[in-house]
Amino acid sequence: MNIKVGKEVIEVTNPDKVLFPKAKITKQDFVSYYQKIAPIMLPHIKGCPLTMNRFPDGVKGELFYQKSAPDYFPEFIPIQPIKRSSGGTINYPLINSQAALVYLANYVCVPHIWLSKEPKLNYPDRMIFDLDPSPGVSFTTVKWAAKELKNLLDELGLSAFLMTTGSRGLHVVVSIKRIYLFDEIREFAQEIARYLVEKYPNKLTLKLKKSERGKRIFIDTLRNAWSATAVAPYGVRAKEGAPVATPLKWSELAALSSPQKYTIKNIFPRIARVGDLWKDINAKPSAIGQARKKLDTLKKKEER
Repeated sequence: MNIKVGKEVIEVTNPDKVLFPKAKITKQDFVSYYQKIAPIMLPHIKGCPLTMNRFPDGVKGELFYQKSAPDYFPEFIPIQPIKRSSGGTINYPLINSQAALVYLANYVCVPHIWLSKEPKLNYPDRMIFDLDPSPGVSFTTVKWAAKELKNLLDELGLSAFLMTTGSRGLHVVVSIKRIYLFDEIREFAQEIARYLVEKYPNKLTLKLKKSERGKRIFIDTLRNAWSATAVAPYGVRAKEGAPVATPLKWSELAALSSPQKYTIKNIFPRIARVGDLWKDINAKPSAIGQARKKLDTLKKKEER
């Protein structure tokens, strides 16, 4: 099946293949979703090197990551070559157009994007906290953690944005001025997370080993690193029901029933109602100098 996207004709292979059996969602449905969401999604992923989390045989099949774009990717998908520290080059695709996004959808993947974009790949424009619950931790507790994190970020003068991951947790995101290197942003994110973990050691953790986390929420700050990625806003996750990573208003958090509430079947009525809640995420990026000083002040108060 061929579809025309702008000037490009894109072949959709195996359009009737069922990717999400319980919801009876086919590959054609999946591709159509990305064609329709493109105007809203593209501003969030343009210029970002992208890793493909692929599941070509659907959610019952193999799930794997692919970083380098194959040689046969079409010319309308720009390539960003990035040298590995261990040698060699990874040719990351850049998804800057509707045609590129639709082509990638035919590849059946979850787009995971860098936290930086061309032409300043060394300087992230996001600081991300991934709230990752251990098995047995309720979503109510995840929502509590997100609110506590937001309260702290507010106190530090940092505007926090909220997104379901479409998986088990939530992302809390701060828009950052592109003047800091990754190491600086990651270290500051870790300081913020450490402050909360020390305040709530029975509910939150920074332990990397899952076996050491107990029934706590891991505040993952590791995505704030060169070449690390996070699921793109409006990306469809490789889980039954085709849940979508969805930006939220903070006022929606209390009533949110699940991080997988929004799917490709109900996301468009929501967007028609609320629009893209992250449309202005880049309008007022934060500097972190004052926030650091405020965090130091809070720490000193706690030590007294």
